[in-house]
Amino acid sequence: MPKEESKGITVAKEKDIAEWYQQVCLKSNLAEYSSVKGCMVIKPAGYSIWEAIQDYFNQRLKHYNVKNAYFPLFIPESFFKKEAEHAKGFAPEVAWIANKDPGQERLAIRPTSETIIYDCFSRWIRSWRDLPFKVNQWCNVVRCETEATKLFIRSREFLWQEGHCAYETKEECEKETLIYLQEYIDLCKDLLAIPLLHGKKTEKEKFPGAETTYTIEAFMPDGKAIQAGTSHNLTQGFAKSFGIKFLGKDEKDHMPWQNSWGVSTRLIGTMVMLHSDNKGLVLPPNVAKNKLVIVPILFDDTKDKVLKECSKLKDSLEEFNPILDDRTDYTPGWKFNEHELNGVPLRIELGPKDLKEGKVVIVCRDNGEKHKVDISKAREFIRKELQSMHSRLYDKALKALQSSMVNVSDLKELEKSAKAGKLSLATFCNDIKCEDSMRAKIEGVKSRCIPFDNELAKKGSKCINCGKEAKVNVYFSRYY
Repeated sequence: MPKEESKGITVAKEKDIAEWYQQVCLKSNLAEYSSVKGCMVIKPAGYSIWEAIQDYFNQRLKHYNVKNAYFPLFIPESFFKKEAEHAKGFAPEVAWIANKDPGQERLAIRPTSETIIYDCFSRWIRSWRDLPFKVNQWCNVVRCETEATKLFIRSREFLWQEGHCAYETKEECEKETLIYLQEYIDLCKDLLAIPLLHGKKTEKEKFPGAETTYTIEAFMPDGKAIQAGTSHNLTQGFAKSFGIKFLGKDEKDHMPWQNSWGVSTRLIGTMVMLHSDNKGLVLPPNVAKNKLVIVPILFDDTKDKVLKECSKLKDSLEEFNPILDDRTDYTPGWKFNEHELNGVPLRIELGPKDLKEGKVVIVCRDNGEKHKVDISKAREFIRKELQSMHSRLYDKALKALQSSMVNVSDLKELEKSAKAGKLSLATFCNDIKCEDSMRAKIEGVKSRCIPFDNELAKKGSKCINCGKEAKVNVYFSRYY
């Protein structure tokens, strides 16, 4: 198990991003590896980020009248068998436990909750008056990953939210499936400062049991994509399998149209990897629990005056939940380094010279810029600077994403561009067997999405792999 050996980050992001990322997560106290293989412990600093995501998204769920609920962790094996494609898709990842009740079927630890929730829908939905029916749950899921654990990015157990809705019409279902995807895009931009590529998944990569899967994809500095969230139009497949029906306005039985959608704690890892630097964690201000830290510069003869002013300053800036670091057994420089490692967005320095001038020094975590500001104007400056910092982080990441996009015309170009850490747009037939063939030829590269703004391949264009007529344009890249 990896161990923390020193306080600061000891490897550069641009030299060894895997080791750098691990150190940032461990040394900024976001998480640690568990004694249980494949699992992680989310520490309070990391969980506060998840709470911020929950708080933000719960407000958006209320806007759409989605209600939070909770469903069992254990799912009977027969539930999976009701939807054959779903069962086949999740078979390699499901963790099973024996049922101690004599003659009873074995139980799965949920890899996702469609089956257990739709069993409930079959009892809860009776009439068109019950629709749309919308629930969400915040929970843990388990998937038996065989690859190496990567904090927040890949683990056997992780936290997520999963929304599940049923509608009277096909059109309403499709409309809201896309609405929830847009909510994820907004969440990533407004809270986490993450720009995204978004579109449809290919036939190979869509969710088992879905007609269409829509995805948000983030792109990391090492040239790998991360699937950051998905929204699935399930149409009526699960309704048929689980006997979900309702009495329509025409007094006849109908099956509802369904969707499901979710994001996970993978968002935290995406944010950390995208924004952080060689000093440690960089937190977008909107997700930071403590948006600033006040560090007094203390000397024996002025210590009491400076601490008194720092205490007053802390009270006046309460809306930013400031930390007052008045510890006397550490030097200011040591404190600066610690709070930079922990990603506090702004640092206020106040010493006797500053006090005499009626000013404070405000230092920005993302670019290190220092500003001397009148104490009386500090609150307004901080408000504006936090907004500016969020914009800087987003714009920097967006520029990097856009500069990574290239067009390729054959497999050699695709392989070359993937090795160079690029997102490659190519024409593709969208056949599952063809994608299997392509992945066998270029190891470590997958389709990411069919972009909304450039979905259909030009008439007469050929698939990059099989040479048959291309149907869509697809982004391919290496991936986490």
